[in-house]
Amino acid sequence: MDWLTRMNMALAYVEDNLTDEIDYDRIAQIACCSAHNFFKVFSYITDVSLSEYIRRRRLTLAALELQNSSLKVIDIAVKYGYDSPVSFSRAFQVLHNVTPSQARTDGVMLKAYPKLSFQISIKGEKEMDYRIETKEAFQVFGIEGIFKNDESGEPPKTPAGLWDQCRANGAYEKLNKDAGTLPAFIGQDLCNVHAVCSYKKTDADSFPYMLCAFKNHDSKPDGYTVAEIPAHTWAIFPSERCKWEDFGTMIESMYKRFFTEWIPTSDYQQVGSLDMELYGGDEEYAYVELWFAVKKK
Repeated sequence: MDWLTRMNMALAYVEDNLTDEIDYDRIAQIACCSAHNFFKVFSYITDVSLSEYIRRRRLTLAALELQNSSLKVIDIAVKYGYDSPVSFSRAFQVLHNVTPSQARTDGVMLKAYPKLSFQISIKGEKEMDYRIETKEAFQVFGIEGIFKNDESGEPPKTPAGLWDQCRANGAYEKLNKDAGTLPAFIGQDLCNVHAVCSYKKTDADSFPYMLCAFKNHDSKPDGYTVAEIPAHTWAIFPSERCKWEDFGTMIESMYKRFFTEWIPTSDYQQVGSLDMELYGGDEEYAYVELWFAVKKK
């Protein structure tokens, strides 16, 4: 079964369970990837989070029921996962700009978000530089956070928020000093502090993320979280150098191309959702290598 078929089967499961609790472990089983990976793939392909898509689909179906049935508003609210008519009405108005009661008026304007399906169109207009390398097991240490798959919540409840917090409270500079020298299997023109994601199992609706340094003979890992990264084959994608203000956009584009162009057409599949971001650059220009743990299909 190919990657595209599995992803569409997982999306079909979501659609079939819009009036029930959606089991993210089940999504992972169907898609043959972690729940976090499905969240990432979905958002990069569709430019909307999975949780937002589910919310829009439920409220779209709720609007249809309001117009075409005599069910009470409270019954429709409960059917689509809302604890009270107040919370349902609030969410409904945000999406449709009218109240649930007003939705039953003839001629009222509502919004409809149709069911999605994954289709990959390979443009091939720009080459993707990558290399495949096998690495022995290694250790990283650093500052860890456990985050929701949809990265909900205010900072620092997101990876970006963790970075901001660590820069503000001095933790980033301390980790940079405690990192020691880079190990021989890492490019020596890189920085000391990087990021690793999904390196251990957590709850189905969450993922681990760490600002990390590679553990070496002169590192000072005491007081930090230490993670063992098993031996893997890695697909490594180096970026072009860009201005720091364009760095976030560049990384997002690289992830999107990995999931929508490289994975569907390569002979590899990702192992879980383990990936790393290795940073380099200077005061003016930024550089990153994206590392994805992969295996032959």
